[in-house]
Amino acid sequence: MKVLVAMSGGVDSSVAAGLLLEAGHDVVGATLKLWGGASDSGCCSVADVDDARRVAQTLGIDHHVFNYTEEFERHVVAPFVAGHLAGTSPNPCIECNRHIKFELLFERATRLGFDAVATGHHAQVEVRDGHHLLVRGADGDKDQSYVLGYLREDQLAMLLLPIGHLNKHEVRAEAERLGLRTWDKPDSQDVCFIEASKGREVFLRQRATLTTASIVDVTTGEELGTTPAAELMTVGQRRGVVPGRDGERRYVSRVDVAARRVEVGRLEEILISTVALDADSLSFSHATLSDGSAVLVQSSAHGRAQRATLRHDGRWWLELAAPSRPIAAGQSVVLYRVDDPTVVEGAAIVSRT
Repeated sequence: MKVLVAMSGGVDSSVAAGLLLEAGHDVVGATLKLWGGASDSGCCSVADVDDARRVAQTLGIDHHVFNYTEEFERHVVAPFVAGHLAGTSPNPCIECNRHIKFELLFERATRLGFDAVATGHHAQVEVRDGHHLLVRGADGDKDQSYVLGYLREDQLAMLLLPIGHLNKHEVRAEAERLGLRTWDKPDSQDVCFIEASKGREVFLRQRATLTTASIVDVTTGEELGTTPAAELMTVGQRRGVVPGRDGERRYVSRVDVAARRVEVGRLEEILISTVALDADSLSFSHATLSDGSAVLVQSSAHGRAQRATLRHDGRWWLELAAPSRPIAAGQSVVLYRVDDPTVVEGAAIVSRT
């Protein structure tokens, strides 16, 4: 089988390419050039591209660099900035997967005559009753099914995830066995287009004027202080939030950039029981979820899934089985099966209530 492997320059995708080659496939590596600006973290640095190229040389496979900088700016960076300016909290890595890695790359692979695309994500694709399902990776600490939750079944049918059955220790052992330079390379956890040495605030201030806002106690209406950038405040956030007059911790419950107002409250005051979903972003796998479907909901990459009921009454929303900390608008929720919490059912972006 002719396989195009997306090689980020990290150990996971390096091993994915090596294992597929050992399995007898015709393997070609491709690294995506996404960000044209400064980068000292993530998967877009010059060093990462060089690591991917040298791994390909070690394996004896062809390696290409595909330039998607314009598309990355349009589908990932611009919405990231716009979302913050509107007071939401977008997830750029999920948008990159949705629009670049699993749309544009798959389209290109098909045009070039590849039978499959492979990545180094810690997740698995299983075929059950004739359907391709996205399943959690074997390593619970590294599972990445959350960031792949938007994949359609036709995409899953073309996707290979060669390391999904391995834990991280086993992946590094395989890389060392294969003689790959990335075997001990640290994992990247940062957003690739934001320099770790400068941070999100510097990046946003280079592109927009940020808004000073009052921090207001949601119960008493008292102003507790101000923030120099309402756009950097996230619903559910505690870090950096001043305590109330009673000395108790406060959490962000609402961000209104236009009104220059950030509302905060005690944790028990800001808990939610429903989550509104953006219908345009809703994506199901082969399963047809409908009003009343029981699901497990995960709202962050390594968060704990909680029980909920999917509702539709002209809009899509989730009814949570127990009160929960609020989920910021712009974030993604991924839905898993209740009877088999390893299987992804779908995903959606949280909208404002």
